[in-house]
This record gives sequence, C-alpha cells and structure tokens, in this order.
Amino acid sequence: MREKITYVLAIAGIALVTWNLYKIFFVLPPEANVAAYQIVYFHVPAAITAFTGFFVALIASGLYLATGDLKFDAFAAGITEVAVAFASVNLATGMIWARYAWGIWWAWDARLTSMLTCWLMYAGYLILRRAVDEPTQRAKLSAFLSIFGCVNVAFVYKSIEWFRTQHPAPVLSVRQGGGMGPGMEAPIYWNYLAMLCIATVLVIVRMRQEGVSREIDSLRRMAHAY
Repeated sequence: MREKITYVLAIAGIALVTWNLYKIFFVLPPEANVAAYQIVYFHVPAAITAFTGFFVALIASGLYLATGDLKFDAFAAGITEVAVAFASVNLATGMIWARYAWGIWWAWDARLTSMLTCWLMYAGYLILRRAVDEPTQRAKLSAFLSIFGCVNVAFVYKSIEWFRTQHPAPVLSVRQGGGMGPGMEAPIYWNYLAMLCIATVLVIVRMRQEGVSREIDSLRRMAHAY
C-alpha cells in the first residue's frame, strides 16, 4: 500500500511540475515572461514547503517528548532533512533572483539573513544527529532544537512585514499587502502542491531508510551485549 501511495504521489508531483512549467512559460501574460519573475514560481513554493516540513517536524518532536516513542523522533528527523533540502532550493533561487533584480547575489536583508539563520539552525540539527550516538539523548536534543527552530521560522515568515528593507513585499494575496495580477498567482499554489507531493515521497523513502538503520543499530547493540 505504501509503495502504491509513493508511486501515485511521485507521478502526481511530476505531472504537476510539467503542467506548471507549461503554464509559466507559455500561458502567463508577457510581463511574467522574464527570468526574475519566473524564479518566484519556484522560490516561494520551496519556502512554503520547507516551512510546512519544519512545522510538521515540530509536532513530531513534541509527540516524542510527550510519549518517548522513537518513531516520532525518526519521523521528525526524516522530514527535517527533506525540509532543509527545500530550504536550500529557496536560498539558491533567492540568490539567482537577487542577481537578476538587484545586480548582486546576496544582500544582508532582514528576510535573507533570517532565512540563512534558519537554514543554519536546521543544518545544525542534522549535524547534531550525526554527532550523538545514544538514541534517547539524540532524540531529546533534536526535539528541543526542532522546537526552538520553529520560533525562527515564524520570524522569517513575518520579517518582510516587520522590517521594510530591500526584500520585496509579500507576493501572495493571502498576506497583507500581497497580491499578483489576474491568473498569475495560481501557479505558485500548484507548484506548492507539486513540491508537497515530491517532499512526501522523499519523506517516505527516508523513513524506510531510517527503519533499516534502527534495525542495524538494534542488532549492533545486541552484538555488543554478547
């Protein structure tokens, strides 16, 4: 059953990305047919996908602290890895956009700097998991860092409202001061759905790997006991 879900989500994600690319390059109005504008259709959904993953990891981390079940810790770790990958896409596309729009690759803007800090924090989460061998201690430390990291996610989300610096205002109509031309906003949501499908597939694959890793750790501990 899980394999069927994985295949369905993978096909849906690929189909949505293909359809979105067609819409972005051939259907949208001429003013959207510039590189700096087209990047937004991947930059924004990648950020939303990453933030969704970090929030779900927060819930899983809280469930681990409440129950002590390492399965929640494994789920939080797997989804955080995938979320960090999408956060990396967000940072990379943001730098490319900045090069087109501002003529520079990076500016120490409130949004950019806070997003970089967020990325470094969750990268530290992944490094922490490699540095601590004892499963329970690793799970507790990771859970606390995941919860703390989500505070920074909220700061990143609100930064362009709190600090009017070089970064543009919100582009989505669901946020105060945001909005795009007729028909130009929908591909962002469709791309978010596509990335969410792909992210779910990656999490499922990562959870399988984590399950095998737990079995190997269990066998290793049994071997040491003997």
